[in-house]
Amino acid sequence: MSFSRLYRLLKPALLCGALAAPGLASTMCASRDDWRCARSMHEFSAKDIDGRMVNLDKYRGHVCIVTNVTDVNYTQLVDLHARYAECGLRILAFPCNQFGRQEPGSNAEIKEFAAGYNVKFDLFSKICVNGDDAHPLWKWMKVQPKGRGMLGNTTVASLQFLIDKNGCVVKRYGPMEEPLVIEKDLPCYL
Repeated sequence: MSFSRLYRLLKPALLCGALAAPGLASTMCASRDDWRCARSMHEFSAKDIDGRMVNLDKYRGHVCIVTNVTDVNYTQLVDLHARYAECGLRILAFPCNQFGRQEPGSNAEIKEFAAGYNVKFDLFSKICVNGDDAHPLWKWMKVQPKGRGMLGNTTVASLQFLIDKNGCVVKRYGPMEEPLVIEKDLPCYL
């Protein structure tokens, strides 16, 4: 087989990080335009509530709940975090204002509001989870086999995803399911 033919065959895998060095994939695959080739949540990055870029590879080996947090579910998320953080659970909360203006404030105001609930889990900058401006992580999670919803890729309210230690979506929880519903599934993955 010629080198050029081999290169043509391997190029998509190299670009998507399947054969790339750890860390390189996160800069190549999870961009706003090229999220489809990501293989795990660990290939993405996002800004934390203070505007610092966080490589989500830091959650490798942890079970994660990724949620578009709203003012109504902070209490249950704080409870889950307090009980399971030592077992390896991480909660990644992404405020979103696309659902009934539940998070209308600035990042600073959201951080202050969350402090009133004694939030110790990771809080990220406000994002969109629907539409063309949706964060690439959310676009990716919603098209994963276990991340699809009954309404397709549209999220109509607060939504949580359970992510395994390898960064793969293992379950999507709908808008009518409160965060504590996730607790029954945690023992299988922690």
